[in-house]
Amino acid sequence: MAVRPAVLDEVPHIMELVAHSRSIMRQNGNHSQWVGYPTDEMIADDIRQGIGHDVVSCGQVVGYFALLRTPEPTYAYIEGGHWLDDTTPYGTIHRLCCAPGMHGIARQAFAFSEAQCESVRVDTHRNNTIMLHLIQRFGYCHCGVVYMRDGSPREAFQKMMYPMVNTELKTYVEREILPRYNHFDAAHQLDHILTVMAQSMELAHHYPDLNPDMVYTIAAYHDTGIVEGRELHHIVSGRIVRQDPQLPQWFSPAQIETMAQAVEDHRASSSREPRSLYGKIVAEADRDIEPLKIIRRTVQYGLDHYPQLDKEGHWQRTLQHLGEKYGRDGYLKLYIPQSRNRAQMERLWQLMEQPKELRETFEHIYLEEKLHGKQ
Repeated sequence: MAVRPAVLDEVPHIMELVAHSRSIMRQNGNHSQWVGYPTDEMIADDIRQGIGHDVVSCGQVVGYFALLRTPEPTYAYIEGGHWLDDTTPYGTIHRLCCAPGMHGIARQAFAFSEAQCESVRVDTHRNNTIMLHLIQRFGYCHCGVVYMRDGSPREAFQKMMYPMVNTELKTYVEREILPRYNHFDAAHQLDHILTVMAQSMELAHHYPDLNPDMVYTIAAYHDTGIVEGRELHHIVSGRIVRQDPQLPQWFSPAQIETMAQAVEDHRASSSREPRSLYGKIVAEADRDIEPLKIIRRTVQYGLDHYPQLDKEGHWQRTLQHLGEKYGRDGYLKLYIPQSRNRAQMERLWQLMEQPKELRETFEHIYLEEKLHGKQ
């Protein structure tokens, strides 16, 4: 398969691909997406703008997608989270469709887009189970919910390409390190790691003397020690860095030791400051202070580790954790002044100081997580 620019003469055929993809959505229970969308004029406009692309196999057009290179207006507001990175220019994949019986169209479209852009964003309907599975399999992080022009919600995802990072190192981390997080508790799975990686790389832009390969690697490894339990996971993560037989390909012994110490120092409950700027960056990025996400991760951890508690028990545990860690006198510390965490912390404090609203937020998240656990 290959990707090439679409041409106007192909619009009728592309609309046949659209119709087929729409029928697949309906067969799989997604009756809300692509109602009267996209139109032939939208496809023609894509092509005139140079953003419409064909996926071609054996000379036949078997897929189509649009790759927008300008900011997507509906992404300006995101609910229940935040984009991995708001500073890096991004591409957006829209209107992905395929021919009957064809496989690999999405992989081609995503691979092409990722080769063109430093960051890629995409959204889909929560009932589009096929696309949701593909997006997550391709390593995209769920960032929150965005709303289309008609007000309908879509699940939003983003992936960072990090072109400044050594390609071989990145390939190794993506293949061998990141998949480990799929087996950890809900509060320490891949979405969390991808968020910490993106935040670390964004913060590192303020310090040009830092080694981007080291920043990337520290963030990728910082929670690997969860494999041996949460209590000493930061120490185990440091050991994993020191003992990884592949890292000496890209780093000196001194650099590996600095990375191991940074991983060890990231934990919010640590009684001392991180020993290096690398450690401060990953510690800051690990805070990921988005109020709804913090409450959700607290509930997820409680459900995973304290299944004997009833709802009231989980509510009391949530209150205790929020107060001890995130309260105005909590143990969590912030180190990097350029981070978004300070403003987010103020938002969380305001929510914590409104008991009724906080309880309603907990109730909503608790119910969602309980229902999700039964699926």
